[in-house]
Amino acid sequence: MGLDGASLTSLAVLGDDLRRRMFQFARRARRPVTREEVADSLGISRKLAAFHLDKLVAAGLLHTHYESAAGIHKVGRRPKVYELVAEAIAVSIPERRHEILAGFLAEAVTTAADGESAREAALRVAREHGTALGAADRARMRPGRLGAERGLSLAAARLDAFGFEPERTAPTVLRLCNCPFHPLAAKAPELVCAVNQAFLAGYLRGLGSDRTRAVQAPRPGSCCVELRGDDAAGPPPEDDDAGGR
Repeated sequence: MGLDGASLTSLAVLGDDLRRRMFQFARRARRPVTREEVADSLGISRKLAAFHLDKLVAAGLLHTHYESAAGIHKVGRRPKVYELVAEAIAVSIPERRHEILAGFLAEAVTTAADGESAREAALRVAREHGTALGAADRARMRPGRLGAERGLSLAAARLDAFGFEPERTAPTVLRLCNCPFHPLAAKAPELVCAVNQAFLAGYLRGLGSDRTRAVQAPRPGSCCVELRGDDAAGPPPEDDDAGGR
């Protein structure tokens, strides 16, 4: 299915690096933001921020109204805030990493052992790659013994680069706001989400973050997995290595 004219206009506006970063800031904030917040986050002037934010509004990606952002109430005129248009999610081009998933599945097919199902092979490959990546990061950073909070902080930096858009919702909870494997995950959620969980569980193991775990926590529009410290609320998964069910 091709893109319509509105989508093409939106994508053209997002072709500017500064506007794309502003849009991502508003997208990740998941609340109305002021031009001052956007300017501070990017290290630019408020005037320049307002100029580009208005371009995003004109393209139909943001809309504006007046209210106190982030629940801050001030005396006097309420500031102008910018908020994501619901339909903009469709053209926000969040990062997808289909090649990673394809690589896992291809390797699973070519290395499956006798008696190993296709699913088992896929989870094994994903877990092995996650463990290798975590071990490489540990060797590079030499973080020493990791508590739950620091383990999640280190994981967040890596997963942000992979397009998971991690968000710290509590000291020992890291929510992943974007699924890099969507829309394939929507077509085969049991397999793709299990592979995703196995990969993330392997990464935590390789990183040496043994006080954290990857658990299934599906939410509409987000990744099916979140990372939790061992003291976070919620029951533990039956088996992280199995990648869930």
